Amino acid sequence: MKKLLLLLLPLILFAQKPKLLLLKVYRDQNVTGWVMSEKLDGIRAYWNGKMLLTRNGNIIYAPSWFTEKFPPFELDGELWSKRGEFDYISSVIRKSGTVYPEDWDRITYNIFEVPNAKGGLFKRLSKVKAYESRIIKIIPQFKVKSKKDLKKFLKEVERKGGEGVVVRDPNAPYITGRSNRALKVKSFLDSECRVIGHNRGHGKFSKVLGSITCKLDNNITFKIGSGFSLKERKNPPPIGSIVTFKYKEFTKYGKPRFPVFLRVR
Repeated sequence: MKKLLLLLLPLILFAQKPKLLLLKVYRDQNVTGWVMSEKLDGIRAYWNGKMLLTRNGNIIYAPSWFTEKFPPFELDGELWSKRGEFDYISSVIRKSGTVYPEDWDRITYNIFEVPNAKGGLFKRLSKVKAYESRIIKIIPQFKVKSKKDLKKFLKEVERKGGEGVVVRDPNAPYITGRSNRALKVKSFLDSECRVIGHNRGHGKFSKVLGSITCKLDNNITFKIGSGFSLKERKNPPPIGSIVTFKYKEFTKYGKPRFPVFLRVR
C-alpha cells in the first residue's frame, strides 16, 4: 500500500484543475451555419497527456489498458457508455483508487475538443483521427441548416433518451470559460442545488422520501419531489450533497418552476 501511495504521489501533486470550455444556454439565437452534436449524459473527463482528470482536477483511475494508446496531447470529452447509464458510469468513476477493469469494458471516451490546439473546431478534432479506436471516439458534428433543423435534431435526441444538444461555432478558436460561441440546447433547463432537507412522502410514498429541500447559490430554497426512482426514495441524496435538476423557468420569486431531480453530482 505504501509503495502504491508513493507511486501515485507525483500524480496527486501535479494534478491541477483544468481550464475548460463551458457552455452557455441557447436562447433562440441564430446559429445557422454552426454545428450541432448530442450532449452526452456521462462524466466529463480531461486528458492532460498523461492522466484523466475530472473537471475539478481529481484523478480518474482508469485501468492502464484503457489509456495506453491515448495521445501525448490534451483531450476533452465525455466518459460514456450509452443513454440512460449515467448512474453506472458515475459509480465506476467514483471507485477512486480502486480500479475494476471489467467495469470499464462498456465505457468509451468521446471527444468534442482538443484543448489549446490551433485552428477551427474540425482542424482541432482532426488531430484525434489517428487515435480513434473502440475506446476513443470523436463525437459526430452536424451542420445546422436552420432553427427548424436544430429543433428537429433536438427532438430526435430527446426521443431516444438523450440529454440535449450542443451547438458551436466551428470557426471559433479554442476557448476556455463560458462563451456565446458554444451553447447547450434543451427542452428543459438544468441547474444544481445543495440538499438541506428530506421530507417524508404521502400515500404510496408514506414510508420513503417524498421530496428534498434544496438551496440555490443565492440562498433561495425550494422542494424537488419528482424524478426519483423508488431506490432513490429509499436512499435519498445525502444532506449537504449537490444535485442536478431540470426545470422549465424561474418564477418571479426566483424559484425554479417544475423542478425534476436528475442525479447527484
